[in-house]
Amino acid sequence: MRLHQPVGIWLLLWPCWWSVALASRGLPPVFTLLLFAIGAVLMRSAGCIINDIVDRDIDKLVERTRLRPLASGELRLRQAFGLLAVLLVLALGVVALLGKVVLFWGVASLGLVVTYPFMKRISWWPQLFLGFTFNWGALMGWVAVRGEIELPALLLYIGGIFWTLGYDTIYAHQDKVDDARIGVKSTALRLGQNTKRAVGIFYLLTTVCFALAGWSAGANIGFFAALALAQMHFGWQVCKVDLDNPASCRRIFVSNVMLGWIVFLGIIVGRF
Repeated sequence: MRLHQPVGIWLLLWPCWWSVALASRGLPPVFTLLLFAIGAVLMRSAGCIINDIVDRDIDKLVERTRLRPLASGELRLRQAFGLLAVLLVLALGVVALLGKVVLFWGVASLGLVVTYPFMKRISWWPQLFLGFTFNWGALMGWVAVRGEIELPALLLYIGGIFWTLGYDTIYAHQDKVDDARIGVKSTALRLGQNTKRAVGIFYLLTTVCFALAGWSAGANIGFFAALALAQMHFGWQVCKVDLDNPASCRRIFVSNVMLGWIVFLGIIVGRF
């Protein structure tokens, strides 16, 4: 479940909270934010288990992942499936509290959750598929408040995909030596020396999409000021990261939690 590494929970949660905040007229409803937070913990944990089940043989060959419970033999496959079932039932129960329409969108996301772990075997762009999966909450958050999908939600979703494509490409550089050795694909290997330029473009597109989302939702100057800070943070990430240093890649990846706070608080300020 990797609860000791909460970065993934935050990265899954931020699109939900951004969307709820932008869809709200005034302060976002606290109960809705809380339900999405619980759902993010449950679904990120479930996603980790699915990923570990699919990748258990690959994880044994990668230095960073060789001690994961299934790869190391600490847990049995049957135990993993049992815990997965419990987490999915709990997650669907939480989503059901947000309404039938949100539940529909939540169930629809399961196809992405199950499919994503296989992408590194067939595509150089598994980080793109992670973006499709991790930012689904931008659609669900909007539906939870407004009851339907509207343009700002779609723009947040697209912007979030580019965001994930950027930060997870940096993250993937941690494993590029092992990935190349065992034949696993990633954008880190596909982009190679062009990674910084590509990530810079991904982050710029993120900011553009978020700005269009805010504009179409009627956000004020406070939101756009926060986006300017976010773009500066993106620029810092690209300039600062050492793609040949796993510790540096990890540190820059984690900094996206702070990026999420900048955007979230900017949205709240931008609604007044």
